[in-house]
Amino acid sequence: MENCIFCKIVKKEIPAHTVYEDADFLAFLDINPVSVGHTLIISKKHFRWVWDVPNIGPYFEFARKVARAQQKAFNQEAIWIGVKGDEVPHSHVSVLPHSNTKGDKKDFVKIKESIKNCLS
Repeated sequence: MENCIFCKIVKKEIPAHTVYEDADFLAFLDINPVSVGHTLIISKKHFRWVWDVPNIGPYFEFARKVARAQQKAFNQEAIWIGVKGDEVPHSHVSVLPHSNTKGDKKDFVKIKESIKNCLS
């Protein structure tokens, strides 16, 4: 979609702190994080809603991989997930460590590297 901010991030027209990606999905840090490590997971192909993504299972397997990395990176058992989609009209899932996670929510480089180093 031409004016979709998430499509522009996928095309690398807008910078993002990418945590992980594969052929179909992209995970990057939210620029207005609710908690340390708040990550958005989007489909690389434009779909309006998460529920429009065909074969939704791989989407949530991807989200689980990011959530498991967050658990390790922040020594945090509680990882929350949110599926809303009203803020940006592009399928996205928020994966965020519990708000008790310590650290500066805006230290994007350090946070990104912490999560990336825990991906397996």
